[in-house]
Amino acid sequence: MGASHTSPRALASGGGDGYPRQAMPIVEGLSFSYVLHELPRDRLPFRRWRFELWHGPRLEAAGWRMSERDALRALHKHGSRVAHSMFGLRPPGDLPGGLALRPGAAVRVIHGGIAFALVPRQLEVPDPLGALGA
Repeated sequence: MGASHTSPRALASGGGDGYPRQAMPIVEGLSFSYVLHELPRDRLPFRRWRFELWHGPRLEAAGWRMSERDALRALHKHGSRVAHSMFGLRPPGDLPGGLALRPGAAVRVIHGGIAFALVPRQLEVPDPLGALGA
């Protein structure tokens, strides 16, 4: 009469948000590389920062923002989105806490059940055999 019944499936999934209410293992070992640079001024009278997020040779996200801080936040957001989608998960709605990433630095991000690293992308990789031929 006054008691409500909750299905076992709803209890296991934690309710309507799709995340379990129990301890969740963290997946580690995932790494993304990034590029962040200021775009040259042209017809537009404001500064812009371009970002690129790479997973190996694959470009996962790219764009520009009007501040360096917003571009760094976009790298965090897109990194989390791509990492979660690789495992068939939906990323949590909040952004990863604290923007610890500085341009040119590597950082480890934990968001939801996923941990990943953001490392600067080396645009010019030296030829390891080039030094032998000199």
